Amino acid sequence: MAGILTNLKSTVIAGFVLTILMVLAVSGMTDYSVTVDHAYMAFVMRWLHVICGVMWIGLLWYFNFVQIPNMPNIPDEQKPAIGKVIAPAALWWFRWGAMGTIITGLILASMNGYIVEALTLGASEGFAVAKHTAIGIGMWMGIIMWFNVWFVIWPNQKRALGMVEVDADTKAASARTAMLFSRTNTLLSIPMLYAMISAQNIF
Repeated sequence: MAGILTNLKSTVIAGFVLTILMVLAVSGMTDYSVTVDHAYMAFVMRWLHVICGVMWIGLLWYFNFVQIPNMPNIPDEQKPAIGKVIAPAALWWFRWGAMGTIITGLILASMNGYIVEALTLGASEGFAVAKHTAIGIGMWMGIIMWFNVWFVIWPNQKRALGMVEVDADTKAASARTAMLFSRTNTLLSIPMLYAMISAQNIF
């Protein structure tokens, strides 16, 4: 067991294997059976969407609730470890978590037949279905957040962390811009999650 847990790749693979075993066990012990049809594949896509979203929003909140507030408390001689090792690795998972969330979300909306209705916030059907308006608001907030990650936060973080050589003033301005847009995404994440969850549970 230690051999699996000491290697991240093995741990993740084991997590997926355990999930498959759990599905088979539930199917074997109950009258529930998995039918690999459109509905089940849409469910699998939703599951992948949630996994990617947890990675993305989890790291967003890590940056905003843990790393940024505590950076002033870290001695200057220790800060390079954050800027050169931790932050670049976290930003890689952060931006690809965002990409995975958006791609799986759009595929899921298409599979479930409401992508046009959601992207028009329900206007394409005269705002007759509250679920489509709610999921659409959540989708647009997610798209804005994804855009911020890829086209504002990441380019500015590369300058702030010294991955791209710039002068000290540009570096400081880039760090502030990245922080402000990261905070914008934190702000948007709260109503975005409400919109997504309400669309599945209220409407």
